[in-house]
Parts: sequence; C-alpha cells; structure tokens
Amino acid sequence: MKTSRKFRARSGIAGFATNLPVLALAASLAIAVVAAGCDSQAAASAAAPPAPEVSVAQVLSKQVRQWDEFTGRVSAVETVELRPRVSGYVERVAYQEGQDVRKGDLLFVIDQRSYRAELDRAVANLERARSEARLAKTQDARAQSLIEAKAISREEFETRKATTSQSNAAVRAAEAAVASARLDLQFTQVRSPIDGRAGRAMVTTGNLAQADSTLLTTLVSLDPVHVYFESDEQTYLRYNQLARDGDRAKANNAVRVGLANEQGYPHAGTVDFTDNQVDPRTGTIRARAVLPNPDRVFTPGLFARVQLEGSDRAGALLIDDKAVLTDQDRKYVYVLGPKNTALRKDIVLGRMADGLRVVTSGLAANDKVIVHGVQKVFFPGMPVAPKTIAMGAPAPGTQVAMK
Repeated sequence: MKTSRKFRARSGIAGFATNLPVLALAASLAIAVVAAGCDSQAAASAAAPPAPEVSVAQVLSKQVRQWDEFTGRVSAVETVELRPRVSGYVERVAYQEGQDVRKGDLLFVIDQRSYRAELDRAVANLERARSEARLAKTQDARAQSLIEAKAISREEFETRKATTSQSNAAVRAAEAAVASARLDLQFTQVRSPIDGRAGRAMVTTGNLAQADSTLLTTLVSLDPVHVYFESDEQTYLRYNQLARDGDRAKANNAVRVGLANEQGYPHAGTVDFTDNQVDPRTGTIRARAVLPNPDRVFTPGLFARVQLEGSDRAGALLIDDKAVLTDQDRKYVYVLGPKNTALRKDIVLGRMADGLRVVTSGLAANDKVIVHGVQKVFFPGMPVAPKTIAMGAPAPGTQVAMK
C-alpha cells in the first residue's frame, strides 16, 4: 500500500512537470490575444472617419418688410359678352379672331336692307306729318281771324286749334320713329364697346342672330388687370390689428405678383378692393389687386402667386430655408456648438422676407446655423468641419446658372 501511494505521488509530480511547457504555451497565447485586442482597438480608433464638412452661416438680423403669400387668379377689369341689339342674318365678320381691338372698331355686320327700308318709311311718315302740321297751322291762323270777325263758330275754331296740336304731336312721333329706325340701322354694325382683345366668333356669316340673345363673341380688357385672391380669417384679423396698432398703414396696400413660370414676384401692384364680408363657408375674405399690363404679360384666367405686404419695416432674425429640419410637428436647426459640434435648437418659423425665412423664436443673433451638409449630421453633439458662408449664399463649389 505504501509502495502504491509513493508511485501515484511520483506519477503526479512527473505529469505536472510534463505539462509545464503546455501551460506556458497557453499563457503565451492568452497574452497574445489580449495584446491583439488592444492593437485592434487602437487601430479602430485610428481609422475613425473624419468630421463631415458643412457650411455654416451666422443668423442674419436686419430690418425687413414681411410679406404674406396667397394664390389668386388674373381677371379682366372689363369683360363683355357681345350680343346684337337687332335681329338679322350675319352678313360679315369684320375682325380677326383673337386680335386686339379698340373701342368703336367694327366687329360684325348684320343684313341692313330691312332696316334701311324701315328708316326710309319712317322718314316718309315724318314728311307727311310735317306737311299736315303746316296745313293745320295755316288753318288755325285763318280760324283766328275768322273768329274775330265772327265768321265761324267757336266750335269750329276750337276744332282747328286741336287739329294743330295733334299735327304737331304727330310730327314729334314721326321724328321719334325716324330716330329709332336710324338707331336700328346703326345697330346692324356691331362695334366693340371697350379696348381689349376679342375672342372667337361664335356666329359666322349667314347665321341668324337674335336681338339681345345670340352671343356673338366675348371681349376682355387687358391693361390694367385685376388679380383676385382670398385671405384666411386669422390673417384678416391680424391685418386689422396691425392697422389699429399703427404697425401697418391702411394706405400700405402694396402687392407683388408672380406667374407660374416666373421666379420670385417681379410685378408690382396695389390692393384696390376688399370684400365687405367674410365667406362663412370657407372662412376667407376676397381681395383684389390692380396691376398695369402694358406688355400683355397677364392674360385673364392665369394662376398667380401674390405677396401682400404685412407690416412696415421691423427687426427680424432670418435663416435659409435649407437649414430647417422637421421632427414630426416641430421645426429645428443645427447650430455650431463648442469644439465644432452640432447642437440642435427647436425654432418657431414666421413668414418669408427677402428670400429668407423669419425665425420668431428659438435662435439668437450670434448663432451660426448649419445650412449646407446638414444631412451629414446624424445626431446632436456630432463633430463637424465648418466652413463659413453668408446666409442665403449657395454651397461652396456650386455653379450659379446664368440667366
């Protein structure tokens, strides 16, 4: 038994001695793995991407005029549906469809023969009435001398005097018939009642035109033009409050208008009419601007973008709209923070002014806003490489298209 225990003890010592090289190798491998991990972490730190380049611009603070934006439609100041005043067959269309016309220009000619004959008949009746009136006047004068000589009765004298009055009335009726017949003859020549542009001929040669019924063509005036637009109830109340507070003069009704294919609002005009009530169905009130149109840029029916001056000049903070981001129902921007990091600031936006967006709250005048490259900022506090530009300027390296 003693011999066996000694044998096992010697065998254990021998096995431990035999395994020493293996344990040493395992320890070496563990140390190598730890060292490799440290090296990989250092390499990862060394391989971190550089901060993204962004363009930053300082918030612009200046006096601006604020403009409210609306949509509207161009309308003619005068619109005429041209209809004949007499009936007859159209003899001639005397204008080119779509051409500009002046007041009094001949547009249509209706067959004049029956109206000319009616005028001749009225003139003949007038001559007969005048002849009868002259005879009655002569007889009345003779009756006056005869009654003084008591050569005729009083009844005969009164009869001749009444005949003279009737003859004079017949002359006036005949003169009125001649004037009416002459007007009807003139009305066979349908002329433009306004300066403007004529539309297509709805009735052509040989067709019957009924007086006061048949539409011959339409005419619209072109210079000046109206632009109708509608303001919501809140804006209308705000304008009234500004006027009462003296921040907006009541005479300050300047508008700027742009068409669908134009950049900005290149046309200037004034508001000359505001409706007398708010439409309860839509909660809006209609207004009208008048604009000169000597170059025929505006055509009735065109869509128009309208800016109405909301207030006199006032101080405002302005930023480029490109810097504004949306988080559900909140608007925010990234500003340049300490150590060139991006900091988020929630803001409240106002209207447009001079091509920039008014910020009513959330920013300070000394803030620098990230404008271009904001899509490279993934989280608040992210390092960035800022490049300073002027507010509203294009991104560095951007080619500006020549007009």
